[in-house]
Amino acid sequence: MAPQSSLSIISKTTVYPDKKSTLGSLRLSVSDLPMLSCHYIQKGVLLPSPPFSPSALAARLRSALSAALSHFPPLAGRLFTDPDDASVHILCNDAGAEFLHADASHLRSADLLGPPCSDVPPAVRLLFPLDGAVSYSGHRSPLLSVQLTHLADGAVFISCAANHAVTDGTSFWNFFNAFAHLSASGPSSGLLLSLSPDFSRGPPLLSPAVLRFPAGGPAVSFSPDAPLRERIFSFTRKSILKLKLTVNASVNFAELMGKQRNDTPDRKPTLTESVREISSFQSLCGLVWRGITRARKLDPAQKTTFRMAVNCRGRVEPRLNPLYFGNAIQSIATEAAAGDVVGLGPGPRWCAERLGMGGGSVDLEVVLAPETMAGLESDPEFMEYVSGWLFGFSGRR
Repeated sequence: MAPQSSLSIISKTTVYPDKKSTLGSLRLSVSDLPMLSCHYIQKGVLLPSPPFSPSALAARLRSALSAALSHFPPLAGRLFTDPDDASVHILCNDAGAEFLHADASHLRSADLLGPPCSDVPPAVRLLFPLDGAVSYSGHRSPLLSVQLTHLADGAVFISCAANHAVTDGTSFWNFFNAFAHLSASGPSSGLLLSLSPDFSRGPPLLSPAVLRFPAGGPAVSFSPDAPLRERIFSFTRKSILKLKLTVNASVNFAELMGKQRNDTPDRKPTLTESVREISSFQSLCGLVWRGITRARKLDPAQKTTFRMAVNCRGRVEPRLNPLYFGNAIQSIATEAAAGDVVGLGPGPRWCAERLGMGGGSVDLEVVLAPETMAGLESDPEFMEYVSGWLFGFSGRR
């Protein structure tokens, strides 16, 4: 593998919205503030050789980005801390987003994908701008950075890094889909009308409480060079459907009938009412939880936790617009004894069922193949598949 320094930056420019913002400033909500200590959201698409020259593709993406920013002005702004009350705001001041055009002639698509169930190649980090940046740095750095990287086999990688204090996964994919549509159909496209974000701020997300940071912002308390390993696990549609059937077939009917006998006469649920179907998503999460817990070889009595970020747009009162732009997520933890999770007691259904007790939609930071997405029964907000044709040519994420 070639060294990191071999990545060549062709150009680095600031892209401004094609229309001036009228938003002014947006105060960070109670859901935004904790994200100031988090890294930027990083997403990208690997696409085959495009029908454009490198310079033409870069110009096309810059034009689409400029148009998209006019619909999402917070991403072209900067963070600002009010010196009077220490509240943090997004200044929608059209300061612009960063656009990097890069060449990685030493890398091919196969170098990035690697064999199935292998560690993520270190070169993948080269493809993402602002890698390692903490969201608080949005006071002085762009809130959005886009990078176009050309590979040796003609493929391209288009990546985005977005400040997590400004957007969550749901809002980010709304922007990314709009950016892709504009790239494919041109800045004059009317496709954005159905994707118009809601920037309103008010109850229940705003609070008079202030989260005060030390001078210079939060300090990174871990070593970015720690020897951590990253791995992507791929699941086919067939394997997920098989997993779902296995989980749903493991109902403890003896326990179920015992519960029915103890119910009051006026409330004896039917078998259908008592046995809720476990979704594909619950089944997959349960498998991940069981697998990691088993690999850690924990004491059966030790507590283990599975944590998810739940989309709160439809959970709070008053309800938020599904297209609310910002963070509207809450961390939900599910706890259980390690022995129960790995199946020393209850079966696989019990583990997956625990993960569905919160209900609602989920905003997870995962990347799944299109055939896998077809096998998942997720809410629309979970993650909208962004195929290459949105950018004007076919590809994969």
